[in-house]
Amino acid sequence: MSFMVKEKSMALHFSCDDILLRQRAEDTLTRARALGASAAEARVSESVGQSVTVRHGDVEHIEHTRDKSLEVSVYLGRRLGCASTSDLSPEAVRDTVEAAFNIARFTAEDPCAGLPDTGLLAWGAPDPNLFYPAALENENLTCSAIENARRCEAAARSYDARIRNSEGASASAHMARFVLANSLGFMGGYPLSRYDLSCSVIAGEGAAMQRDYWYDSRRNADFLSTPETVGNIAARRAVARLGAKKIRSGVFPVLFPPELAAGLLRNFVHAASGGALYRKTSFLTEQLGARIFPEGFFLRETPSLPAALASRPFDADGVRTLERDVVTDGVLQGYFLGVYSGRKLGLPSTGNAGGCHNLSLKPGALDFPGLLREMRRGLVLSELLGDGVNYVTGDYSRGAAGFWVEEGEIAHPVEEITIAGRLQDMFRGIRAIGGDVEVHGALRTPSLLLEGMVLAA
Repeated sequence: MSFMVKEKSMALHFSCDDILLRQRAEDTLTRARALGASAAEARVSESVGQSVTVRHGDVEHIEHTRDKSLEVSVYLGRRLGCASTSDLSPEAVRDTVEAAFNIARFTAEDPCAGLPDTGLLAWGAPDPNLFYPAALENENLTCSAIENARRCEAAARSYDARIRNSEGASASAHMARFVLANSLGFMGGYPLSRYDLSCSVIAGEGAAMQRDYWYDSRRNADFLSTPETVGNIAARRAVARLGAKKIRSGVFPVLFPPELAAGLLRNFVHAASGGALYRKTSFLTEQLGARIFPEGFFLRETPSLPAALASRPFDADGVRTLERDVVTDGVLQGYFLGVYSGRKLGLPSTGNAGGCHNLSLKPGALDFPGLLREMRRGLVLSELLGDGVNYVTGDYSRGAAGFWVEEGEIAHPVEEITIAGRLQDMFRGIRAIGGDVEVHGALRTPSLLLEGMVLAA
């Protein structure tokens, strides 16, 4: 489906049409050329959003947002100047380009600065079909969001008598569209949508209290979990944490469920990304072709998955994205590079300026009970706290809560513990991969059972 065909449905949400965004991008490049720029790039965008929060059935918060922006990059040889504005009037476009030009005049030359090679650009990229507009006028959309948030919270509060309080439930919708253009003649853009539903509740038993949450996020609201499902999962997780006990310190296996295994893979993505690599602030520097995960570990990037949160036909540089194997049988096959970071490292861009695109970890054969039996004795994580990750050394230390496992079955919840290790050892020490794949943002991952992490009570 083309960008223009969707114009009628988007009129419910956007104040600018595609023609205006493209015209402002072209105006930007024309003005840059007139000033004497050797190259230029423009990104013009508009976004609209709505967020509703309900607590104890009452509406606590309604927020509507509408943003426009123009981001300009002007090159004078290898000197770069950048400027931005939220005003898309012709006068503002002219002033913003001149500001970027003047900044470029006084910056130092950077041999790695510049637009992508023309062969890398996503010429003629099709609309990725990431836009699913809500078929409601704004007022009814607000009423629907309030109703969904109320249903979500009500389901959580009625799940169990031990649910004593609520931190609220939220429902939100966000639509955006953009055009990216540069002086090489490339121009592309598309609309996107995103819908979110979340709930957080507090369970109590005696003097003990525990909090937990759940959420879901989709491009298409039709595939969002029902409010009752999100509320019930949040309540079940909170109730399950009651009765937490202490455990002794030691070295034990640790099971990362899918939502926390996704966080572990985000640590990998950060360490394998261009900025950390060329600054030499990553333990994965110069590790292409090295085994960093165990045999049987396959990680694939698939940027063209339909309706996925991280699908993109091109990255923030305009470079086309490609399906590829990032890790094959435990061996690192590729980094996550944009044009600039690739030049700094002497490597080609991988189309990852702005992040990764739908990383999928190949699942294993064991379901969650099977992973517990494989572990026999250790910790199942339910929450990680803090940001204790040193990407230079790989040192990893996080506050944690979860469930203690004995004889392959959950024995009781635990809290106020710390787990520690080194990411290098944690990655290589993955003992089993589950079959319970879940989608969390740009990552599709099952549970991961790690061998031998330090637990400190």
